[in-house]
Amino acid sequence: MSLNKTNLVKHVGLSLTAAAVLFFSNAVLAGETPASLKGATLVDAAKVKSLIDGGAKAIDARVANEYAEGHIKGALSVPYKEKSAKAADFDASQDSIDLSKLPADKSAGLVFYCNGAECWKGYKAAAAAVKGGYKSVYWFRLGFPEWKAKGYPAE
Repeated sequence: MSLNKTNLVKHVGLSLTAAAVLFFSNAVLAGETPASLKGATLVDAAKVKSLIDGGAKAIDARVANEYAEGHIKGALSVPYKEKSAKAADFDASQDSIDLSKLPADKSAGLVFYCNGAECWKGYKAAAAAVKGGYKSVYWFRLGFPEWKAKGYPAE
């Protein structure tokens, strides 16, 4: 009986460990933005630089103090005021963004970003632009941290 009890304790211990690993893995993954956004093109830092060099406008969706601390050179500050859940099916009616700060030309290239894959403001701002009728929307998922890491122009 003690052998069975030992095996049971080991089995329960392994099961609890596995459950904890799954729980914490999902908690970490749940905090990250999706890997795509319908109506927008996902881009990396090199593509963003190319787009900006070609005339696209970078749109910083972070709050004003984050923008003031540093941003992509020439980026417009268009803060996304977020109250909704950090989820792909967020309720945009709980949030706000002033789309009138974006270029009037709805075919203009716009690159939305914030503070990386865990930051939802760039994702949500890009989604708002798509919903607002903008046709050339790019989402820079890894955002300003990747931009800085590549040594691209910031101010």
